[in-house]
Amino acid sequence: MRALVALLLCLAAPLAAHPHIFVQTGLRLVEHAPGQIAGVEVTWRYDALYSLLVLEDMGLDADLDGVLSPREQQALSGFDLNWIDGFEGDLYLHTAAGPLSLSAPQNRGAALVEGQIVSRHYRALAGAVSALTLKAFDPTYYTAYELDLGIDLPVGCVAQVAKADVSAASQMVMELMGDAGDDPEADFPEVGEAFADEIVVTCASGS
Repeated sequence: MRALVALLLCLAAPLAAHPHIFVQTGLRLVEHAPGQIAGVEVTWRYDALYSLLVLEDMGLDADLDGVLSPREQQALSGFDLNWIDGFEGDLYLHTAAGPLSLSAPQNRGAALVEGQIVSRHYRALAGAVSALTLKAFDPTYYTAYELDLGIDLPVGCVAQVAKADVSAASQMVMELMGDAGDDPEADFPEVGEAFADEIVVTCASGS
């Protein structure tokens, strides 16, 4: 099975191609007080192929029935939260004053849903704010995050989503790669942010 998964990954994502992992993303903003955002719960739903690879590597769902036992469920929970120092969790928040600091992730569990791993974690802001900008992206664009699972806001908050200009971002990659675009050993530029949607959230004070 492991050899089959490796073969499928090679066929689906050549070494020179990006991204390799696709993650449907959901964001739920959490209030500290009315009109004050204190943290964000992040949902990641991994693509079926990557989910299969993770399950195989962890020795889970050996019977391939798509159902995890309680022991397997516990083993899967938090599998993607062993972050190295400096990793930002592929989530970037800003206010007009600059970047916002986020806490380490708090595990909210993981499950296998229709062949895809769905995990959740929570991150607290260093201080509550009433307005912020969010982007979910991997700078290296090895992983692609799409906001397919939506944005859940507290009452009194609104969000405006500026979709990424994928054509412009792709053209930028071509220009940066130049003749190295066909070289599987070439370094891929850090262009993930150019492919990321931008979410601007504002909350009414005292709502």
